[in-house]
Amino acid sequence: MQKRFAEYLVFNEGRTTGTDAAIAAGYSKDRARVEASELQNPRLSPLVVSYIGRLREEKLRKYEVTYDKHVAELGKIREEALKKGAFSAATNAEKNRGMAAGLYVERKIIKHGKLEDMTEEQLEAKMKKILEDYEPILKNVTPEKPKLEKSKAKSQPSKDSSK
Repeated sequence: MQKRFAEYLVFNEGRTTGTDAAIAAGYSKDRARVEASELQNPRLSPLVVSYIGRLREEKLRKYEVTYDKHVAELGKIREEALKKGAFSAATNAEKNRGMAAGLYVERKIIKHGKLEDMTEEQLEAKMKKILEDYEPILKNVTPEKPKLEKSKAKSQPSKDSSK
């Protein structure tokens, strides 16, 4: 009965109480609450508590979500959906696989007003803010501006040198 109690408690966790697990395991309704309490007390029932702990760990390992398991499961869902001709479900499964792999970046753009309604100063401030926000992405992408003033000065001959 102790083993049945532990299994019922763990595999119905979140949907049952210790009292319900004790009743389902075969304990009398009159003592179910007390039995449940005693069976979950490590001083009174260390073997049962240890077994409950092992069952919980096993359950966590079995249903653990890892990247590999997640992507594989989405692949299975996609394949089953394709077999049944459910192309929308297959597309969603494939998209979710891509999202799990980091292939998609969710971006939200919130617009406030129109650019045409902004003053030149507001536009410049907005562009400066955008450049600041995206600076980590834009580093080493934007080529340096050529130094026109220095190159013009060197290429133009001075009046004194022509004499």
